[in-house]
Amino acid sequence: MHMMFRTLLHYFFHGRRGPRLGFRDVSRSSFRVMPTDLDLLRHVNNGVYLSIMDVARFDMLQRNGVMAIFGARGWYPVVVAETISFRKSLQLWEKFTIESQMLGFDDQAVFLEQRFVRPDASGTPEVYARAVVRARILKKSGGVVKVAEIATAAGVDIDDFELPDQLREWGSASRLPSTRDAAPSVWG
Repeated sequence: MHMMFRTLLHYFFHGRRGPRLGFRDVSRSSFRVMPTDLDLLRHVNNGVYLSIMDVARFDMLQRNGVMAIFGARGWYPVVVAETISFRKSLQLWEKFTIESQMLGFDDQAVFLEQRFVRPDASGTPEVYARAVVRARILKKSGGVVKVAEIATAAGVDIDDFELPDQLREWGSASRLPSTRDAAPSVWG
């Protein structure tokens, strides 16, 4: 299923009806595995996980009011790094939930965790895959929005979020050069 279509369906039939969220709340977005999500091995393709995570992040930002803040200021989020670990495969027609939560900030970006969850045999939520996303906020007029400016606009105290050192290190290690700097593709 094309992601724009899936995003619109999710927004109109799920996201607008979901409860309002606080900035630190866990967002839960429900989905079902569709035939177009599958690869040749008949389980969800690894790239589809990342695309569905986009839909869940949009849902979270809509319900916690951040998307309205961004829209009013001409800002928009972009993913600059993400890593995902897989535990179990999602199969055709299975229902699953993506749980999304803000983790914290470094000097340039926002960190989120997203989990793909299904109930186990006893009904307890079980993690199938887990991802960490590092995102920056850009201005439509050009440039990057500073983390302090984002926090002020959202009414969030950055000090309330303690970003683990391993995530701070991963964020630093996964950075690419600025778009204004050279980034030659040299192997070896």
